[in-house]
Amino acid sequence: MKCFSMLTQLLVITLSLSACGAQAAPPPTVNAVDVQNTMAAAAFTMIAETQAAVPTATPPPPTATSTDTPAPTTTLPALPSLGATFTAAPNGNSSGGDPCINKVLPASLKGEPVKIRVNNSTQADVSFTIYLNQTTPVVECGYRAYTIASGQSLILNDLVEGCFTLWAWNPDPEDYFIVTNGTNCLDSAEPWIFDISTGSIKLKT
Repeated sequence: MKCFSMLTQLLVITLSLSACGAQAAPPPTVNAVDVQNTMAAAAFTMIAETQAAVPTATPPPPTATSTDTPAPTTTLPALPSLGATFTAAPNGNSSGGDPCINKVLPASLKGEPVKIRVNNSTQADVSFTIYLNQTTPVVECGYRAYTIASGQSLILNDLVEGCFTLWAWNPDPEDYFIVTNGTNCLDSAEPWIFDISTGSIKLKT
């Protein structure tokens, strides 16, 4: 539409000049075919320039695709369940640094004997393990497992001086709990008494 308007204006100017020229001098001979060819060439030139000025459509940049793989989630080890029994794992090292975690203590130990009493003050029968890490006079380590009835006590006379970690838990899923004392290093100076509750294992002093 714009091109048609320009062509019309060009034609009007040409005719006006021709009219003015007719007053001042004899009218020149104008070939109608030449005028049409000139106008067509001008029109095609304007169309080409208009098309060149139009910006070309460019596709949008590709969207970023996430390639991050989620880090694996940390899985907690299964807690002891009802009826679980402890078995020794020869040459096992599931702890990643302590070869004694899966080792059962031998029946006879060398060293100064210690006396340990463990009271179950809860209203549930608890599963109980005691872990020994003895460094003198010989290196001995491992665990023993027991069951202590509600309100009852366990007396141990066959252990020797060393550092002990105690664990107790209620295997009943409805009233489950698990407690530990951390670690206590015991000698043969006196009887050692631990008390199990649903919140802790405490050494009585």
